[in-house]
Amino acid sequence: MVPAHGGRAAEPVYRPILAIRRGELEALSHLDATTAPLVAPILDVDTLDRTTSDSLARLPAGLMPAVDVTALPEAPESELVRWGVPLMPVIGLAESDRRLVAHGAAARAYGRRALIRVRAGLDRTGPDATTSAVERIWRFTRLTPEQCDLLVDAGDVCCLADVRLAEPRARRLLDWARRYAWRSVTVAAGGLPPTLSRLPTDEPVRLDRWDWLLWQRLADLGVGYGDYGVRSAQPGTGQPGDRLPTMCYTTDGGWWIYRWSRRGGRGDERFADLCRTLVSAPHWPAAGASFSWGDHEILRRARRVAGAGSMTNWTAWSTSHHLAQVLAALRHPAPVARPEPWRVGPDAPERGRPSRSPRGGETRRAG
Repeated sequence: MVPAHGGRAAEPVYRPILAIRRGELEALSHLDATTAPLVAPILDVDTLDRTTSDSLARLPAGLMPAVDVTALPEAPESELVRWGVPLMPVIGLAESDRRLVAHGAAARAYGRRALIRVRAGLDRTGPDATTSAVERIWRFTRLTPEQCDLLVDAGDVCCLADVRLAEPRARRLLDWARRYAWRSVTVAAGGLPPTLSRLPTDEPVRLDRWDWLLWQRLADLGVGYGDYGVRSAQPGTGQPGDRLPTMCYTTDGGWWIYRWSRRGGRGDERFADLCRTLVSAPHWPAAGASFSWGDHEILRRARRVAGAGSMTNWTAWSTSHHLAQVLAALRHPAPVARPEPWRVGPDAPERGRPSRSPRGGETRRAG
């Protein structure tokens, strides 16, 4: 079979891995009819309540989410076919036979499609074992490779050393993937540290998007792009900020983190000052408030025509801008230079950054 990822699709599809929380769902709900078909979100579910399926039902038409319930116990309420909304099941290599049958039922109910998620850092079983695992998936779900999208999840890449480890692992998995004619193949990673609370306050701080760099280094393979939005890929972490007003603002190669703790005045004024600083920065888009729903809401706060909102709102606005920024970059890609050989020694500080442990979490670079 000819692999489906031999070349780029006519329209880019972006697969953000998002937590199924109010902020992220609010950002998705504001995608317009033009951009919604280009986004294929993967929603991680770690808790289940009565509002989950209702929230999915309110997503825009043309948006088909893939839902990962791996973290939920096996029970009737976690069987996706019972949720009554169009979605794709996300299938891991180690799913039980019972859950695979349930995923197959959900896939057949909503267009005979599923997404197989291979975690590059965890599912390190070798090509023959991976082949056995996916063929078992197809046997129990009664699906074929042509009905499945493949996600190679590289996990957490928060520094150059992580990229150096993740790239060869991803390439080995992508080489193995050529055995089958997948509907699509995507590489995803997360570049934000698990917490932003140790970053300086009252000044914008730039963090490199190492997940974007990893994907650029794999560009010769023609794979799709995915990330973790504006959250960390490390398991068990939620929103990476704290109670301070915080915005995570995405640009081409980095994030600008705004954490505001200025004393004096009301909380609304403090957040308005944050937003005024953001909209006057060089990385504020030329399109301004029309760039995304999130940018529109940020400008409203800068002009003091609305209140500061909450952590959920800040996540929603940051995520909305992030989705628009990534889609713009994918639809109008800049030329990617051929990667230079690695020249960084194992104990040397990373280029352009202070010396620190490769797992040191947050990073800072002069803007």
